[in-house]
Amino acid sequence: MRKAWDQGILLAGISAGSICWFEEGVTDSFGEGFEPLSCLGFLKGSNCPHYDGEADRRPKYHTLIGANKIQAGIAADDGVAIHYIEQEISKIVSSRPTSKAYQVSYEHKVIETELQTEFLGS
Repeated sequence: MRKAWDQGILLAGISAGSICWFEEGVTDSFGEGFEPLSCLGFLKGSNCPHYDGEADRRPKYHTLIGANKIQAGIAADDGVAIHYIEQEISKIVSSRPTSKAYQVSYEHKVIETELQTEFLGS
């Protein structure tokens, strides 16, 4: 995978396939509830998919960031795709009119910043 990344080959994924490219992610695939996960580290920070799709996911991501158990990062609602070129977000698109992506950070409290997301239309 690293060789493909270094050669500029397009890499993609949904859910765990999104988390894997970051340094860290949030998963409920093992353990009890949502847990931080060390990932491949191609992209800096953390990733949280299904941000609006599971009631406990957003607050748990906030808790993990606030407790310094996971790095600040990018969260994406269901139906959202984030296109990176190198380490920079190039474009964010959504197949759902209200789905968005967010930068989630911590500065004495959790700060959630909605990122510009283009709805692809019906």
